[in-house]
Amino acid sequence: MLTQIIKFTVKPQYQQRFKDALITNKNGTRKEKGNTDMAIFVDNTNPNIFFAYERWQDATAFEFHKNQPYTQDFITLLGDTLDTAPQVYKVNDTKPYPVAMTPANPEDDIFSIFFIFPIHSEFRQPLMTQFEDHIQHTRQENGNLLFDLYTVQDDDNTLVVYEHWRKESDVWDIHFNQPYAKITGAIMEQAVVGDMQQYMNFVSEITE
Repeated sequence: MLTQIIKFTVKPQYQQRFKDALITNKNGTRKEKGNTDMAIFVDNTNPNIFFAYERWQDATAFEFHKNQPYTQDFITLLGDTLDTAPQVYKVNDTKPYPVAMTPANPEDDIFSIFFIFPIHSEFRQPLMTQFEDHIQHTRQENGNLLFDLYTVQDDDNTLVVYEHWRKESDVWDIHFNQPYAKITGAIMEQAVVGDMQQYMNFVSEITE
């Protein structure tokens, strides 16, 4: 699998133009045989920040994607619309491996998070070990729809958590009060460089 997460910061005057182009690119990408997942998001507090989560079967499928007209059109647009260069995270699966997202219910007010954070190198292995247990338990929570951890290629000291919940309170009121989450949190307090909150992006999926 080839997976990447991209963060875009857009100039305010190009916000709608960029969003429309991102949707066009998503719709084309999802029709590609080699694409296994493509989702796009906007930040809940800053409408000029967008994310793309992209997953392909292999490098050949990704090369095919890059050469499609809608992808080329989107890449061309970036030079005009972006406030800063896109932040591209090519990521690797960790154990337990990513699984399909649990189907949401009609009444769910889905709460999604991209948590991309740097860590002190000496805490990497203890944190990775704890996350194996953490993820197994988290996926069993009624409020959790998806919870995946990724490492970043060519950057051993950055980790990515990608998660979806049925509603926001499932995170703050339930998940963080679980015994395993408290253990993870204690390690994170030492492992993460700086304040953890600055690395959390709360986002909403763009479906149209």
